[in-house]
Amino acid sequence: MATRRLSVAFALLCGLALGVAASSAEDRAIVLATTTSTQESGLLDHLLPIFRDQTGIDVRVIARRADEVLDGARKGEADVVLTHARPQEEKFVADGFAVRRFDVMYSDYVLIGPKSDPAGVKGKDIATALKAIEAKGAPFVTRGDRSGTHAAELALWIVAGIDIAAAKGAWYREAKQGMGAALEAARTANAYVLSDRGSWIGFRDRGDLDVVVEGDKRLLNQYGVMLMNPEKFPNVKKELGQTFVDWLISPEGQAAIAAYKIDGQQLFFPNAEKPGG
Repeated sequence: MATRRLSVAFALLCGLALGVAASSAEDRAIVLATTTSTQESGLLDHLLPIFRDQTGIDVRVIARRADEVLDGARKGEADVVLTHARPQEEKFVADGFAVRRFDVMYSDYVLIGPKSDPAGVKGKDIATALKAIEAKGAPFVTRGDRSGTHAAELALWIVAGIDIAAAKGAWYREAKQGMGAALEAARTANAYVLSDRGSWIGFRDRGDLDVVVEGDKRLLNQYGVMLMNPEKFPNVKKELGQTFVDWLISPEGQAAIAAYKIDGQQLFFPNAEKPGG
């Protein structure tokens, strides 16, 4: 009987120890809300283990479309937000949901199209290219999913002086899915599509598609990071979240971002705004 009681007591102690360990691990974890393109690029798989090794903090990722990221964050679903939709991010801070926004890095968008280039846009600036695509009714695939990339594309049609809602026809095709699916739809239809460079580099079955427009400053894709406002959301892990923000914009974090490459090509270029800058 005494032996059994000792065994039960030992089991209880082990269970308690495991519970404490699990609780401790939970306390050292934060939730990062970010976009699907950021996650799919592989960047976080590169960065987060480095951050964990240096700080002991785990980062759990929620990846959604840009609008869904901010909608979820408004409900208190995250400690830190990393997105690429600057106007929406600045409003998010102005509305008191986040403490402050910092530039972290940038990538760029590229216009992908058939190697035969039926609209004759290769080497042109993005506005000229979109005008030519619309004028010729050349097949164009839009993500059509309210993502950050979709928002960037819609803004570029405006830059080109085109009301795409009025101008679109059978040539303008909505994927209503993520970047990989949109690229696949463009490959199948031999169409043009706007893509972030990272998704394009990672897209293996390119068929007859190639980059036709790149390097235009209007194709810049800026990323920002924000700590959620602990005064609005008391459950936010302020210290741990701020540690992650500080690391991303630190020399160590910036170097880790720059070191991430696919097939020898750098996908993201660090340009952090330092505190007080």
